Amino acid sequence: MTLTDDSILKNTAFFLEKNKGKKVFVEHEVKRFLRSIGLSVPNGIFVGKDGYIPSSSLAYPLAAKVSSAKITSKSDVGGIRLGLKNDAELKKAVSELLRIEYAEGVFVEEMAPEGIEVIIGGVTDKQFGPVVMFGLGGVFVELFKDIAFAIAPLREEDAFWLIKQVKGYKLLEGFRGKAAVDKDALIKTILTVSEIMASGDVEEIDLNPVALYPKGAMILDAKMAIRT
Repeated sequence: MTLTDDSILKNTAFFLEKNKGKKVFVEHEVKRFLRSIGLSVPNGIFVGKDGYIPSSSLAYPLAAKVSSAKITSKSDVGGIRLGLKNDAELKKAVSELLRIEYAEGVFVEEMAPEGIEVIIGGVTDKQFGPVVMFGLGGVFVELFKDIAFAIAPLREEDAFWLIKQVKGYKLLEGFRGKAAVDKDALIKTILTVSEIMASGDVEEIDLNPVALYPKGAMILDAKMAIRT
């Protein structure tokens, strides 16, 4: 499903109105919203604090992640379990994750294939207003701070300009025998984030990481905060 810019703005307004009063959205909430506006996320289910795991058609291996608006980094609190191979491992992981301080539940989803990881985000800057950020993931952002910014809303040519600003751009083109990534899927994700930020209601959105493939892209983690 591909939505127009106007549809994205309307869907964003509807989502925020439906969740009026809520300031911070956790991963499964943001991913449900992103799926509704045409972006790709892994199939997943949310497990509440009671630990009951509903029946689903999710295919192993699975990932399980602690869910809480008060936890800023799941990895820092040991809140991620990857490569779960069966029901017993999933049940054990959910039980362990629910014991983490401030845990509000556990988000369980299918493991996504390995791809080239990038970061796409947006923030409302006090001086410039809504800004979109793009960067290569892994050591590129952690060690080299290889990120670029542009003021929203962006046009397609602006998004192409943005991705070409990072030093690791050659990785997207295909490097050392690896296939080039699907730039149309990447541009679509950037432009969707741009429109979300252009709504004027969002303080910050962080899609980190987004896995890029020769065909398609998949948002692996996401969070969003509303302007107060």
